[in-house]
Amino acid sequence: MFVGVVGAVVLLGVAGSITAVALARQGTDAPAATAGTPSASAAPTPTPTPLTPEEQLLATSGDPAACAVSFVGEGIADPPMLQTQGALFAGLPIPAREGLVFAGWYATPEDAAAFAIPGRVNGSEPVACVDQRVTLHGSWMSPEQNAAEDARIPILMYHQFTDRPEGLAPDHPEYWLKGNYAYIGDFDAHLNHIATTGFYLPTWDELSAFIDGRLFLPNHSVIVTDDDAHQTWLDMAVPVVDKHKMLTTSFVITAYRQDPAPSPYVLQRSHTHDMHQAGANGDGRIVNWTVPEIVADMEASAGVLGAKEVMAYPFGHYNDTAKEALRQARWEMARTIEPGYVTIGTDKLALPTIRINYGMGLDALVGLIG
Repeated sequence: MFVGVVGAVVLLGVAGSITAVALARQGTDAPAATAGTPSASAAPTPTPTPLTPEEQLLATSGDPAACAVSFVGEGIADPPMLQTQGALFAGLPIPAREGLVFAGWYATPEDAAAFAIPGRVNGSEPVACVDQRVTLHGSWMSPEQNAAEDARIPILMYHQFTDRPEGLAPDHPEYWLKGNYAYIGDFDAHLNHIATTGFYLPTWDELSAFIDGRLFLPNHSVIVTDDDAHQTWLDMAVPVVDKHKMLTTSFVITAYRQDPAPSPYVLQRSHTHDMHQAGANGDGRIVNWTVPEIVADMEASAGVLGAKEVMAYPFGHYNDTAKEALRQARWEMARTIEPGYVTIGTDKLALPTIRINYGMGLDALVGLIG
């Protein structure tokens, strides 16, 4: 009896040890679920996909009209940038690559390979996007190819306008300036010709890079400018500019006019602040004043316009003092009234021009720019 009891106790003890071992193993291999602990079958939280650079730009903008512009092509490393849909492209990069000339941005790789002017994109065109994105394709050519183009870029210079085909009447108070007054019908024909025959419209930063030999411009290029921002420019010519969606530059005397640009297609640049007057010797103030005086005037003009880049000499007068003042005021280019075309290597502070006078119809323009 005693032995049996002892045996039962031993058996119970053994059984308890086995049970304890089993429980210990169970705790090691498969812990029981407790409150607040996810089950073994719950899926892990996925790692968010990082935003692309374009998505990051759009996320920080919050503007429904924002467009992320990407740049691709061999040797292209420029990051994407934000532009505004419907506005003209602004500040597109001009990449540099050792031993090559940048040939522009294009809508498709095929356009880029062919240097196709209709497919070239720059600051003369409004931004158009799909799903707030657009990709521009860069192109390159050799310096020899660029030189072989032998491009001669005309800068057209208009002044005032008249709606009289016969020009100003003899009793008009500015009859003495009758040669400056282009007939608005001729201006319309000029812009229509430029708009419909495949001309490229360079921006001023592109012209500067072209002069340096860093950027290809085709011979079929033209820049349209107006001097003085005369009331006839605003009343007659700007509607024609809008009609043809033609990038133009208005050289404004900022002491007399400080209005905002009259059109998205009109860049306002300096005709000086208050140097469009005769100086002591009868020539313009800009060739009579000192370097500090000229610098102060040009800074005042830049303060109104918010831009430097290019200016037009009043009356076309300039000298070495004027050029030095522009350099000190950090102006890159200046347009004269001297006849000629801009080529690689042209003096940036003495850009020539093609003057448009009264009576110069479409045939005259074609003879000058093709």
